[in-house]
Amino acid sequence: MTKTALITGATSGFGAATARRFVKEGWKVIVTGRRAERLDALVDELGGASVAHALCFDIQDADATRKAIDSLPADFAEIDLLVNNAGLALGTGPAQECNLSDWMTMIDTNTKGLVAITRILLDKLIERKGAIVNLASIASNWPYPGGNVYGATKAFVQQFSLGIRCDLAGTGVRVTSIEPGLCESEFTLVRTGGNKEAYDKLYSGADPIQPEDIAESIFWVANLPAHVNVNSLEVMPVSQSWSPFAIHRKQA
Repeated sequence: MTKTALITGATSGFGAATARRFVKEGWKVIVTGRRAERLDALVDELGGASVAHALCFDIQDADATRKAIDSLPADFAEIDLLVNNAGLALGTGPAQECNLSDWMTMIDTNTKGLVAITRILLDKLIERKGAIVNLASIASNWPYPGGNVYGATKAFVQQFSLGIRCDLAGTGVRVTSIEPGLCESEFTLVRTGGNKEAYDKLYSGADPIQPEDIAESIFWVANLPAHVNVNSLEVMPVSQSWSPFAIHRKQA
């Protein structure tokens, strides 16, 4: 029986790589995002309408999300896996210098959007004894300067994953939070407002995780035996580790 995965935020990075990985193994995929031209190009790349279906909507809009899900054709309507990948970070400055609208956009996308699509699909996933994979971040666990609201939204994703895992006990639905570290993707260009110099500096010499590495992790989690649940999976490049605690010292 062919299984179907719905992957949010599939126009680039983790989402697009995940779609490619699952189709390669015979799954059908529903890819979502805001950029229709990228979704259409991805569907064509993956093999066309027999294996991939595009839903173009803004995940910040719960009504648009529901309408998009309701529009699915019959051969894509039975969903076995939800990959909540859509999310973003905006800005790298300290809280006292941040733009409030950027904060609200991160909250609306990373938490409210994720919660809405999860609830909309939950009954379907219970029927199918499916799985949910939520993309959190190492920022869920390890704060850093400039992480403020982004880290808080990802901590929410992690805790929400654990909470619904409790609620879904006995349904057969599996829930996993995947928490990537330094990964090279368009994510950083969005965060820095398209600053390619900052992008290059961040990744230079670091041998960062690639989107395909996270796609492989998602595929592994989703294809474990049905009685096995990975609650959380933190993934870093070998080059990344933890810093000493910061200490602010008074000037003599």
